[in-house]
Amino acid sequence: MAGDVAGPKDRSGKAWKRPRVAIRIDMTPMVDIAFLLLVFFMVTTVFRLPQAMEINLPPESEVAMELEVGESRLLTLRVIETDELFYNVGNDLPIPLEWDSLRAKLLERRAFVGLDKEGRSRLIVVARVCRKANYKSMVDLIDEFNVAKTTRFSLDRYTFADDSVLRLANIPANCMAVVAEAEAAAAAGEIEEAQREIESGH
Repeated sequence: MAGDVAGPKDRSGKAWKRPRVAIRIDMTPMVDIAFLLLVFFMVTTVFRLPQAMEINLPPESEVAMELEVGESRLLTLRVIETDELFYNVGNDLPIPLEWDSLRAKLLERRAFVGLDKEGRSRLIVVARVCRKANYKSMVDLIDEFNVAKTTRFSLDRYTFADDSVLRLANIPANCMAVVAEAEAAAAAGEIEEAQREIESGH
């Protein structure tokens, strides 16, 4: 026997529909919770602090001091525009050096030159980084100096002479040429921008 699925019927025989009840949801407590969570995370979250690299600079002096240093104590490091690393001792020709081997080379030279009377390493490192190299390369250099306890180092300017020295060792270094091209392009762009401003002003 089939069942009646149409629901109850009124006296006229038509199916009776239940009236819809309006439902109202109060969102005020949810908004309060959202603001409480927002305030909580703002107060408890620790933002990333800016990382600064501390470098102790020598005191300024009006009189330039010249010290004689033995060639065996002087280690020169050069980073060219391709972030490749080269080293040489004294006036020797530069030799390629892998970044992973830098710490071992510093420790090797440090053990070779020995310590002074005050117990400090007699090794002196001069680092010259091309301006077109990545900033990370210079940061990595200083990090390795700190790990290897190399306290006597200098960050010197990379010049055309460094390119010439590298070319003597058959190393295709074009740092200064790349820098010159970049500066020329920047200067040309500034001139074009100035001309556009002048033309738009008229």
